[in-house]
Formats: sequence, C-alpha cells, structure tokens
Amino acid sequence: MKLKLKSKPARMLFEVLHSLLKKPATVLYPKEKLEMAKNYRGRLVVHPEKCISCLMCMRDCPTGAININKIGEKKFEAVIDLSRCIYCGQCAESCPKKAIELTTDVEIAQLNPQKLKVVFHAKDPDKCEEKSERAVS
Repeated sequence: MKLKLKSKPARMLFEVLHSLLKKPATVLYPKEKLEMAKNYRGRLVVHPEKCISCLMCMRDCPTGAININKIGEKKFEAVIDLSRCIYCGQCAESCPKKAIELTTDVEIAQLNPQKLKVVFHAKDPDKCEEKSERAVS
C-alpha cells in the first residue's frame, strides 16, 4: 500500500505510525535464545579419540587455526584457536574420520583471548576402566 503524500510532515507521520504497527525485526537476544539452522557453522568440536593424525584439517584450514599434537601411542590432542577460525567448515569436510564437527553454538565471545584457544585431549580408555572399577568396589 503506497500513499503519495505531498508534505514532509505528513510523510513522516505516516512512516512513524506504519513502523509502530509493524512486527519488530529483532529478538530479545539474551532472554530469547536464537534458533540456528541445522547446517549453521558455529563452534568447532573435536573428537580426538577418532583422530588418526592425517593432518588434513591442519592443511585445509585457511587461517592455520588448528594444531594436532601427538601425546602418545595413537593418541592426539587438537588445539583450536577460535580467534583465528573463520568457521568455513573445511576442516570438518576434509576429515576422513569425521573427528571434527561444527555445532550451532554461537556464544563464543570472550574478554580474555587465551580462552579462545581450546584444547581437546584424547581420553585414555585404561584410566576410564580403572575409575569405573573403583566406583563399583
């Protein structure tokens, strides 16, 4: 519906009234959580127990945000610098074992840049068995 109004105050009043009756374009973010799309590329999660250390993710990362370190026999840790990551998803696509996945988590802002370096350690299955035996005894 377009009305042709000649005077500027009339056009301005019409625009103000029209805007007051419209649904807001934003949401109350902290109170209402945003629902992200299924394929949204958010925070990276690494499953080091699946990692075979092929280093494809490190090679494909355009910003060099991923480092894979060997910590033992077939055990690796991944260090991801989220301040360098551009969330392109190339690391997850290139991983043959799907050890890296992108989540829909968008709340990653930090005041301390050191908190944006996330380390994912491999779980030691021997220690997990020992803990479960002690818990049963």
